[in-house]
Amino acid sequence: MVVLRFLGILILSLTLPAISFAAGGHDGLNCTGCHDIHSAKGPIIFVVPENKKSLNPKTNQPHATTTALCLGCHETMERGGLGIKAISSHISHPYGVAPNPKVAIVPEVFLRDGKLECVGCHDPHPSNPYHRYLRVETAKGAKMAEFCALCHSAKADPRVLKEMKVFDSMDQRKVSLAPAPAAPEAAPKKKK
Repeated sequence: MVVLRFLGILILSLTLPAISFAAGGHDGLNCTGCHDIHSAKGPIIFVVPENKKSLNPKTNQPHATTTALCLGCHETMERGGLGIKAISSHISHPYGVAPNPKVAIVPEVFLRDGKLECVGCHDPHPSNPYHRYLRVETAKGAKMAEFCALCHSAKADPRVLKEMKVFDSMDQRKVSLAPAPAAPEAAPKKKK
């Protein structure tokens, strides 16, 4: 198992461009840094298998859905991840759980199947220009109160509640590219 994990880390390190020059951890990655069309290890054609070792502290069961994929990299090796910027649920904002309406009224856009999941608040694609891949602009963390207030409005200063734009690379309909150049017309064939 340790050999497989080492090989996984080696493969990832060979596919990851020089992250030290990138603005964020996923910047500089191309699609195949996380996805592999022909030999995926997890759903969403993911390079890394779902983390089945890290347990949800609320249910004592392995995490599911995209959170399990995120934790394939972003959890300690002891807890089933690759140890890349490990985020453990016991010291982080809760994820993999349905929100408690007494604690937070979470807008539907931030939920996945009624639960708080990693991709509810983060969009990990390199096209996301926001701080720490948050789906809302926080001015590099200076406006975290506004972001938190989207769900925890009763606990926030009412003056910070503003309409915030939510980034979503998952909706391809929002992208408008210039039309592809037309193919050159073939010259008419000469009749014999």
